[in-house]
Amino acid sequence: MSTLDFATTVRERHSVRQFLPTPMTNAQIREVAEDARRSPSSTNTQPWSVHIVSGETLARLKKRIMEKFEQGELCPDFAYDQSKFDGIYEPRWREFYKEMFAANGVTRDDSEGRKKITRRNAEFYDAPHAAFLFMPDVGDGNVNAASDMGMYSQTFLLSLTARGFGGIPMLFLAMFADVVREELGISPDFKLLHGIAFGYPDKDAPINSALNEQALMRR
Repeated sequence: MSTLDFATTVRERHSVRQFLPTPMTNAQIREVAEDARRSPSSTNTQPWSVHIVSGETLARLKKRIMEKFEQGELCPDFAYDQSKFDGIYEPRWREFYKEMFAANGVTRDDSEGRKKITRRNAEFYDAPHAAFLFMPDVGDGNVNAASDMGMYSQTFLLSLTARGFGGIPMLFLAMFADVVREELGISPDFKLLHGIAFGYPDKDAPINSALNEQALMRR
């Protein structure tokens, strides 16, 4: 299978928010995982513990995460407060939400429409696969291990793009860490950093072109 050159891969990668139902083959997923495991890490510790789910397991997770979301029951391993991203960062995330609402035909005061958009996270944007990225609880804020995980995630996403697939890193999924650990039988010694929904992008879906990060960056 031919792959895109590096420069094209980097520029083509964007967060896919609508996938086709067509699943990737096990061999295709293994190729992406094989690329990602070559990511650099501090003193070669390779702290990533990645669990890829599809089919019935993914369907069960979708159902359980949706239920927890509807009930407002979050259980993240790491705190996240978007309001702390102020200064030069705040206009960026505010612009993103503005674009997100506009792309979905939702006005600022449409609370039900906004919730519907958030629900798409719990539906994994209809992706047929998801990777959950866990890291060991090594103390000291896990900063170095988290940095390694970021490099793994980027390599995973770039490999998907280079091979004609797509993905979206999802902090939303980390809000339900206990649910994922329980469903997948993972020790509490491993903390969920985020998930990646992935598969074949629906290139005809307007949302995928409207929210292409590269388009937003050029504005």
